[in-house]
Amino acid sequence: MNIAVIGSGGREHALCFKILQSPNIKNLYCIPGNAGTDKICQNINVDILNFEKLYLKIKEKNIDLVIIGPEIPLVNGLTDFLESKKIKVFGPSKNASQLEGSKIFMKNLCKKFKIPSAQYFEITNLEDAKHVLKQFNCPIVVKSDGLAAGKGVTICDTKEDAIRDIGSILNGKFQSSKKVIIEEFLEGEELSYFVITDGVNFKQIGTAQDHKRIGEGDTGLNTGGMGAYSPSLLINDELEEKIKNKIIIPTINGMREIGCKYKGILYAGLMIKNNEPKLIEYNIRFGDPECQVLMMRLEDDLVEIIKSAVDEKLNKKKLNWSLNPCITIVAASKGYPGIFEKNKEIKNFPKNLNSKDEQMFHADTIQKGEGIFSNGGRVLNSTVCKSSLLDSRKRALEMLDSLDWENKYYRKDIGWRVIK
Repeated sequence: MNIAVIGSGGREHALCFKILQSPNIKNLYCIPGNAGTDKICQNINVDILNFEKLYLKIKEKNIDLVIIGPEIPLVNGLTDFLESKKIKVFGPSKNASQLEGSKIFMKNLCKKFKIPSAQYFEITNLEDAKHVLKQFNCPIVVKSDGLAAGKGVTICDTKEDAIRDIGSILNGKFQSSKKVIIEEFLEGEELSYFVITDGVNFKQIGTAQDHKRIGEGDTGLNTGGMGAYSPSLLINDELEEKIKNKIIIPTINGMREIGCKYKGILYAGLMIKNNEPKLIEYNIRFGDPECQVLMMRLEDDLVEIIKSAVDEKLNKKKLNWSLNPCITIVAASKGYPGIFEKNKEIKNFPKNLNSKDEQMFHADTIQKGEGIFSNGGRVLNSTVCKSSLLDSRKRALEMLDSLDWENKYYRKDIGWRVIK
């Protein structure tokens, strides 16, 4: 098969890494890709939001299957567009993508189908916000309704902070929406739970624990994710049954009931307290950096799994996982998620391109001549799968320590709650 992966981050590099292990692959393309994907497949520099140009390139390369990595083209309707052109594509429709594209849509779905999540109020003006905030204790969670590149959620320690953040969203801080959700703060530990679904059947496709805060000990500003490990040590048989029966099954059945049949990856961000799950948010694709650890632990042919979901034959699949834990540590440009410099050359990459147990996945890099340069905030993902989480972390840190890159920053404590 000729396959195209849409996207340019660490998630897409990890997907390409796994797809290349399939005997079904003939040619693999990453659109637009990064300096890392360019070393293992063919990058195609096309704007992924220009659907017509993208389609022409897909036809030119005789691509049999398109796998969409990031959320923005899904929310904008790329799946619907490609399917209208008779292209086989993996990813939810525009309507189904509202699960991530609109937090209000997601919360209303939870309310309608009794899916446990935080109490919330939808806000459209500051006066209503001031009135509603009287009903909340601090901290308070403030969310932009639309996509915001991982920066649309703030945890406010005071009501004054909440009013400030609500006002900035209402005044157009994010282009995607001026609507706001005020939500109760959920206590507990976070768990990322992933399923792949054909719209009726589903299979768990991994668990992980992400680390959102920039600072060690989970302190400082929220980010797109500074590292993750898999499997999550929170998961147990009783909890998993609750997640499936209280959250996943009502969501898949509910989406079908309201005419938004969901096919693709469904990523449930959960808060676990006293072995009870509550839904924080849904993502409509693999998480980043969780995808990196999941792809390293998955022992089955990813292409076959995805084809079975697209063809609505997922019930016949059984997934197998490495027993070894995996960790990924994100190396960012110093200053992220605030002001940072990019275009810094990175040298001395590890020579492990063919390894199935350790990889330096590229998240935001660019090739200039013979050199590789940083091109954004989160730049690299040092990912290792060994017999223990501690050994995995030690090796991941060794690979990052050896990089010659003047403004690298990374947490050294990923997995700190479970590595004692």
